[in-house]
Amino acid sequence: ASGSTPPPHRHLAPVESETYMTQEEDWDRDLLLDPAWEKQQRKTFTAWCNSHLRKAGTQIENIEEDFRNGLKLMLLLEVISGERLPKPDKGKMRFHKIANVNKALDFICSKGVKLVSIGAEEIVDGNVKMTLGMIWTIILRFAIQDISVEETSAKEGLLLWCQRKTAPYRNVNVQNFHISWKDGLALCALIHRHRPDLIDYSKLRKDDPIGNLNTAFDVAEKFLDIPKMLDAEDIVNTPKPDEKAIMTYVSCFYHAFAGAEQAETAANRICKVLAVNQENEKLMEEYEKLASELLEWIRRTIPWLENRVAEQTMRAMQQKLEDFRDYRRIHKPPRVQEKCQLEINFNTLQTKLRLSNRPAFMPSEGKMVSDIANAWKGLEQVEKGYEEWLLTEIRRLERLDHLAEKFKQKCAMHESWTGGKEDLLSQKDYESASLMEIRALMRKHEAFESDLAAHQDRVEQIAAIAQELNELDYHDAATVNARCQGICDQWDNLGTLTQKRRDSLERVEKLWETIDQLYLEFAKRAAPFNNWMDGAMEDLQDMFIVHSIEEIQSLITAHDQFKATLPEADKERMATLGIHNEILKIAQTYGIKLSGINPYTNLSPQDISTKWDTVKHLVPLRDQMLQEEVARQQANERLRRQFAAQANIIGPWIQTKMEEISHVSVDIAGSLEEQMNSLKQYEQNIINYKSNIDKLEGDHQLSQESLIFDNKHTNYTMEHIRVGWEQLLTTIARTINEVENQILTRDAKGISQEQLNEFRASFNHFDRKRNGMMDPDDFRACLISMGYDLVSGEVEFARIMTLVDPNNTGVVTFQAFIDFMTRETAETDTAEQVMASFKILASDKSYITVEELRRELPPEQAEYCISRMTRYIGPESPPGALDYISFSSALYGESDL
Repeated sequence: ASGSTPPPHRHLAPVESETYMTQEEDWDRDLLLDPAWEKQQRKTFTAWCNSHLRKAGTQIENIEEDFRNGLKLMLLLEVISGERLPKPDKGKMRFHKIANVNKALDFICSKGVKLVSIGAEEIVDGNVKMTLGMIWTIILRFAIQDISVEETSAKEGLLLWCQRKTAPYRNVNVQNFHISWKDGLALCALIHRHRPDLIDYSKLRKDDPIGNLNTAFDVAEKFLDIPKMLDAEDIVNTPKPDEKAIMTYVSCFYHAFAGAEQAETAANRICKVLAVNQENEKLMEEYEKLASELLEWIRRTIPWLENRVAEQTMRAMQQKLEDFRDYRRIHKPPRVQEKCQLEINFNTLQTKLRLSNRPAFMPSEGKMVSDIANAWKGLEQVEKGYEEWLLTEIRRLERLDHLAEKFKQKCAMHESWTGGKEDLLSQKDYESASLMEIRALMRKHEAFESDLAAHQDRVEQIAAIAQELNELDYHDAATVNARCQGICDQWDNLGTLTQKRRDSLERVEKLWETIDQLYLEFAKRAAPFNNWMDGAMEDLQDMFIVHSIEEIQSLITAHDQFKATLPEADKERMATLGIHNEILKIAQTYGIKLSGINPYTNLSPQDISTKWDTVKHLVPLRDQMLQEEVARQQANERLRRQFAAQANIIGPWIQTKMEEISHVSVDIAGSLEEQMNSLKQYEQNIINYKSNIDKLEGDHQLSQESLIFDNKHTNYTMEHIRVGWEQLLTTIARTINEVENQILTRDAKGISQEQLNEFRASFNHFDRKRNGMMDPDDFRACLISMGYDLVSGEVEFARIMTLVDPNNTGVVTFQAFIDFMTRETAETDTAEQVMASFKILASDKSYITVEELRRELPPEQAEYCISRMTRYIGPESPPGALDYISFSSALYGESDL
């Protein structure tokens, strides 16, 4: 009113806009725009402004002139923002114009835009560069700012959107907003992607850029309400078209196809859900296949282990033992890993189903994890006694072989002694003998009876051995029994014949009076001594079987005791030979002519000497045999100690690792990934330790091959070590799987590592027994400590317990606790969200067609839906209409697919 000019109002900022303008987008005040770029920007920005101003019934002709008074500039901002600006000044003086422009610039700044070096005076003065810069700032703010794909910036988001939409088209490669658009194919591809009915892309040629550009401009203006903002000749003839002009025009296509973007988002959601379902179905099929194979292997293996029919030979039974060792070392370990992997796959599948709001997986009848565990338990129960049975049978056969050989040896000695005895006893030589001969025959018979009685013990031993062979089920018992029966029958016959001969000799004894006392005495002393030597030779050659140093030491002691009797035996030998010497002396003294044969015995002094030499020869041989057995037993003892030394290290090591793994699963030690790395290191250490187990297996095999069946130096058997090792492998694999499931839960539910650490810390605090579980009272206290109002809320607590302990075990595991806490803090897809997504693809219809599914979804997901959706039943539904509502419900277990 006073006529004074207001002070200049300039919007200057030392820092460029972080959202709308980069350094390459800044308007350099010291350099002129490229003339071609300025021409393109004038045309594009003018058309863009008019596309909005026409909604208010006006337009501009000259962009730097028509915005000088600020009125149409304020009107433009009101149209594109939908908001009211301050009332403009009505005057026509310069300061009125500056005031109106400043109101427009203030409004732009209020929207979070940092204007760089753009002042109201330049706009009022018609500065082309500043005016174009201001319009570009408005376009960035109101047309491009909200375009963001995968959290990129506006410009990058628009470029990524263009790249994705044009990716399938030949001859199109969008890398920027200038030369990538010169041939017009990118614009035509954008239109064809969303409206294939408007352009026949197959007829376009890359060598016709002007034709392609004009086609895109005309179609966009006629059918998409996008005004023609560019000139085809200018774009083609400019080495590098103006980036801002291209971005402005392309952004109009983005907004024009916003509805299609919504459909694409819906399609992406459906694809995600279907991918989860397909992956879960694949895991189910893999579980079923692996479970069937494992159960079939167990079914085939159990009858083999239940077969307790013993072989008849040691070699055959040792082969059975070797087959069992191969089963434990080679065939069973992979099946242990398969069983563990099956449990891991089942747990992982159930976790994925739970995280995606799907019902739990129920395997086919007979293939539950519990069924497999029961089958495995049955296998191990059968297996448990099999090796013990094998070893028992091997010991029995070893004993049988020993007894059979001993039986043959004693029988051979006895049969050798009895050979010809029946004929001898049946002779009637006494009928024509002289008195002396009769007496000799009588004494000879008495010596024979003495000899016969001495052999009674051997016959009893033979019978006892035969009885033991029968009791131990010797495979050739028939032959043994026949031979034993023959010996016994012969023995009875010898007794009968002996008694008959005695009776005959006694009848005629009274007819004979003369007797040679010295021959008789020799015979009487020589016979038992000879029998003693026979027994000594038999004992010195007797076979033995021992299993410890103590047992062989006992034999050595007995042998030493025998050797201590040799001097006394030698005296008896000398005394017996002295009788014969006395006979010779008497004969020589009294001139008696001797026949050279002792009538009372077949034993001669030479026989006594020969057998005595044999006894002396057998003694050192027996010494050597016993010492060799001592060496073998010492070697066995070394094997025992060698096995025990390793077993006493490996057993506690396995126990320690089991305890360490259980601590890792409940202790807070950094992130889950760090825990995983720690567990993987444990697993690698365990795997690296396998060589110690293999070495122990080798020592165990050496012990069994040496028939060593006990070990007092350790409480650990190979079976203990095997079971502990298998449990350790299973435990580390399960623990790693639990951490993997926690990572899966954390990532799927979107919870942070800090939240997971808080959950773990709370759980550990209330895990009073430090066994990885909380009882209900501790769980209630834990929930109260975390803010749950459960002081009097018994119903609410009961509801929570059904979630964390559905099987009423009375404890809450860490995994169940984590699942509950993540359900309380995270969201997942629901059946309603999937239905809403399908409804968008179906254009709000209650059904969807095959063509719509194949157009909107990737081929694999589309065919998955088509094969599983039921036919839609409804009024006026076209042929082939599909029911996506029941399909969505089935995905989340509310009905059957």
